This record gives sequence, C-alpha cells and structure tokens, in this order.
Amino acid sequence: MPAPLELSLHQLRAIVAVARYNSFVAAASDLGTSQPALSRAIRQAEHILGVALFARSTRHVALTAAGREFAPAAERMLNELGLQIQNVRELAEQRRGHLVIASLMSIAHSVLPSVIADYRRAYPRIELMVREGVQSSVADEVRAGAADFGIGDMASVPAPLHAEPLQTEACHVVLPRRHRLTARAALRLRDLADESVITMPAGSGLRRLIDSAAAGAGLRLNYTITLNQFATIYEFIGHGLGVAIVPASVLPPRRDALLATRPLHTPRIVRRIGILTRPDRRLSPAADGFLALLRERYRAR
Repeated sequence: MPAPLELSLHQLRAIVAVARYNSFVAAASDLGTSQPALSRAIRQAEHILGVALFARSTRHVALTAAGREFAPAAERMLNELGLQIQNVRELAEQRRGHLVIASLMSIAHSVLPSVIADYRRAYPRIELMVREGVQSSVADEVRAGAADFGIGDMASVPAPLHAEPLQTEACHVVLPRRHRLTARAALRLRDLADESVITMPAGSGLRRLIDSAAAGAGLRLNYTITLNQFATIYEFIGHGLGVAIVPASVLPPRRDALLATRPLHTPRIVRRIGILTRPDRRLSPAADGFLALLRERYRAR
C-alpha cells in the first residue's frame, strides 16, 4: 500500500502562489516568506507527489502538465478549508456570547418567550438581553448599535434602518365584558367616539396607527389613561375604566371573565411587524440563529 500523502498547508499555499504569479520572487513576496524557503517547500511537495509541478529556467517558471492538473485542485482545497474554518468559528461564536434584542413590548410579551425557549435549548451558553419599549425606543436602540436587531412596526422605520416583514395583524377592541358594545359582533372606530380610551404612549407605533386612522375618519378619540403595558391596560379595562384598541397578537385570553374582544373595522387598523437592522452592520452568528427561529415561528402562526 502506498504511503499517504502528507502535503502541508504551507506547501499547498506555495504551489498556488507560484502557479498564480509564475514567479518565485512574486510568490514569496505575497506569502511573506523568503525565496529559498518557498523553493524548498515546492521541492518537498514535488517529492511527496513524485512528480514535477513546475518547469524552471533562470528567467521563467511554468506549470508542467501535472502542475496544471494539481494547482487548481490545491486552490480548491485551500478555499474549502478556509470556508470550513470560518463555519466552525461562527458555530463557536453562536454557542457562546451574548445577544441584545430590542422589541416592542407586545412582541416581547406574546411571541418572544416561546422563541427564546427554543433558542436556549439549542444554545444555552448565549446570554440574552431583551430591551422592551415602544417603537421609537426600539428604532433608537438598533440605530445606536445598542441592540443587534429590533422587532418593531414597519410603518415607522427611520433611515437608515432596514425592515424585513414578518407578519401583518389586524387590531381589535377590548372592552369590559358587560359593556353595551359587546352586543355587536364587530365595531367601527366611530363606535368608540364617546368612550374613554385607554392607550399606549404617544411615541408608540400602535398609538400613531390609531391616531392616523381616527384622523382619516374625522374623529378625535377620548384618551383618558396612558399606560405602558398591555397587561396593565387589561386590568384597568376589567375595572370598567375604559376600552382599548390592541393588535391581535396580544389579545387577552378568551376565558377572561372580565374582558371581551371585538374585531375592529371601518377603518381596519393593521400593524405590520418586521425585523429592524442596520444595513452597515453584519449580524453575528448568534443573531442569525435567533432570527431563523423567529422567522420560522411567524411562518407557523
């Protein structure tokens, strides 16, 4: 049985460089080595292969027939090895490190827990930080580089951020279960004109959507209480303090004894959720892995 070939990376790089430049001087300069060391590496490779790869003269270097066959294969091996090394490094980076996510509070409450649970099972050594906020703060976190990416409303994405769509969801009205409007199967925005409306802060994407729809319908809603969390809004509604317009993804459970929900139409208020990134910032392997799970979860919804 013939002895196994034992070409080193140094020898493969030497072969590829000389083949590329047809010059030992230029190849040695490119590799950052001396010409004698390069010549020695080529001779060792030819000895191992049992064939001459280069025809040399005092002024010229050319590939032999064997060299023309082997040099492209050597370059492919080096390229493939480089890709595999990069993949292994990226895998190692994804298995440890940290990930910062800026997210709308509604998404952090309704979607992220299950995605993070799956991600933690696959990558338990990644430290996660979720920065919850309204749309303006989510965009600011991503733009400033404080977060790897954001999950926000695509209706208000400032330059230069890029938005990748995930899902479109309609808004509904949440009311006290014994409210007179629960007698209707669906509600118009005009039906809420005389109601006390509990709302998210004015800087939130949802509030801007609602204000735009109301202005288009020639209405001015009666905002009486502003809160930061949907869970708190539902507590207030349960105590009869008003009604609220919320996205479908954060509706309270149907079994809630104090609350009722109705679809909202005329006009229909729709929120478009997307991934917010900075075009000039490459996502880390940890971020890529998380976003793959997030996209899969939204496709399944």
